[in-house]
Amino acid sequence: MNTFLKRVLILLSLIALGLFLYSFFVENIFSPRLSPKDTVEFKLNDLKLEVFYNRPSKKERVIFGALVPFNEVWRTGANEATTFKTNKNLEVQGNLLPAGKYTLWTVPKDSTWSVIFNSKQYSWGVDNEMKPLWDPNYDVLDIEVPIEKLNTIVEQFTIAFDNSTDNLFLTMAWDNTKVSVPLK
Repeated sequence: MNTFLKRVLILLSLIALGLFLYSFFVENIFSPRLSPKDTVEFKLNDLKLEVFYNRPSKKERVIFGALVPFNEVWRTGANEATTFKTNKNLEVQGNLLPAGKYTLWTVPKDSTWSVIFNSKQYSWGVDNEMKPLWDPNYDVLDIEVPIEKLNTIVEQFTIAFDNSTDNLFLTMAWDNTKVSVPLK
């Protein structure tokens, strides 16, 4: 076997070993994520909105008030911090949300949720002790929205844009709970 072919085989072996070690010790790149990533977009004329988030599943668990405690900041999904982008200024419950990229945090309560748009970008949603990485000094907007109890169960956490009534809402639903954030 010539020297060039040996070097190519050694290089390919090292790459395969590196992928295996990364997969084993860091993140299993060959298996599906428990909370898959998702991106939702809304476009109308020159307005462009985008939310990136991770979608945990209910899996027969009690969600709000248990897995996601009441009256505590939640990263609004799983894994990486949820982000919200807008290319235009928005009005949210009469308050200005300037164009930009924000992390989206929530405080679920029994009858309302606080929805927080934070200007700091966080690479992950929680620290090693599972406490939110949220820093309130970067809050741009904090609003309260009522919850809506659903008659059906939403198995996987879902964020969407709803413009079905010519009024735009950012909706979040999981288990039997839904909140709608009005956007103008």
